[in-house]
Amino acid sequence: MKYNFDEVIDRSHNRAAKYDERMKKFGREDVIPLWVADMDFRTAEPIIDALKERAEEGIWGYTSRPDSYFEAIRGWQKRRNGWDIKKEMMSWSLGVVPALSSIVKLFSEPGDSIMIQTPVYSEFYDVTEAWGRNVLENRLVEKDGAWGIDFEDFEAKAKEARIFLLCSPHNPLGIVWSREELTRMADICMANNTLLVSDEIHSDLVFHGKKHIPTATLSAETAGRVISCISGTKTFNLAGLQASTTIFPNLEMKKKFDDFWMAMDVHRNNAFSSVAMEVAFNEGEEWLEQLLAYLDGNFTFIREYCSANIPKIKPTVPDATYLVWLDCRELNMDNETLRTFMIEKAGLGLNEGYTFGRSLSGYMRLNAACPRSVLERALGQLKNAVDSL
Repeated sequence: MKYNFDEVIDRSHNRAAKYDERMKKFGREDVIPLWVADMDFRTAEPIIDALKERAEEGIWGYTSRPDSYFEAIRGWQKRRNGWDIKKEMMSWSLGVVPALSSIVKLFSEPGDSIMIQTPVYSEFYDVTEAWGRNVLENRLVEKDGAWGIDFEDFEAKAKEARIFLLCSPHNPLGIVWSREELTRMADICMANNTLLVSDEIHSDLVFHGKKHIPTATLSAETAGRVISCISGTKTFNLAGLQASTTIFPNLEMKKKFDDFWMAMDVHRNNAFSSVAMEVAFNEGEEWLEQLLAYLDGNFTFIREYCSANIPKIKPTVPDATYLVWLDCRELNMDNETLRTFMIEKAGLGLNEGYTFGRSLSGYMRLNAACPRSVLERALGQLKNAVDSL
């Protein structure tokens, strides 16, 4: 079927954090919310139909997880990424961030160092510092708008790090790491006995002829030393249903993870996520292919509009995710002034760049997963605000 991604859906006052938390985050209700990473699109019709059927039963008790649940995930990864996951190595979890947090707790000690590559989404800081671990920043290097890895620094930091949290594809820069980059990072981690944890939640949202490579598929040796975190929640806009999958290199690590969650009695899907995820991976590809084409059009619009109308703001058009990194340094504002400008003058609710890299100044992150008309209005407001300076 043909999906209409141009449809503008009023999500306000419907318990959508992106809209209903505007006052809390921005101090105003009227900003256009282009911040938290969910989409303003209805999900695939087969998922909606399956959830309607589940809802109409009217009984939502304790929910089992049939073998078909993980088989759907295995089938998706094999079709899309050539990754043949062993079912016995897969664990359910509430989400990728809760999985990352528990991995940091379970496989490191207080005072240990956890390496992250900044700018990166702020939860990488949070899940490290919440457990009394130290953040080691391997800062990505920008040159002429392109970002890359400082491998000399990476190797030095890996000698200190107990765990390396990899964001692949990268949020907020939209980088799809090459096989060479992934292999070099994995080799350095293995040489230093650094546990590599690969967050691959955006792996289905890839553009411009790029190809996501699951870290665990690099080699048999790498597969034996990496924990992978995947989910359909970004892909199909299902984050509110809370479900992800963690893939372990051995049964000992998996048991430690499962026992941790079992001790809190958190080990079941809710009544709706169990159905939604299985249907998504079995029947959602038609919707996804149309979504990718629409998002790519949004990226083109943003790039061309900024180039023609707001040249002082330079967007990094991503090869993955639906998030656009805005270089606003030519506005010559400090971080707090830039934040206030975006809210008060442009009427936009964006993510502040310094939350992704604490040493950064002059960046913002924009969520492009919305109808084109919303982007047109948002960038028009931004142009007027910049012109008024």
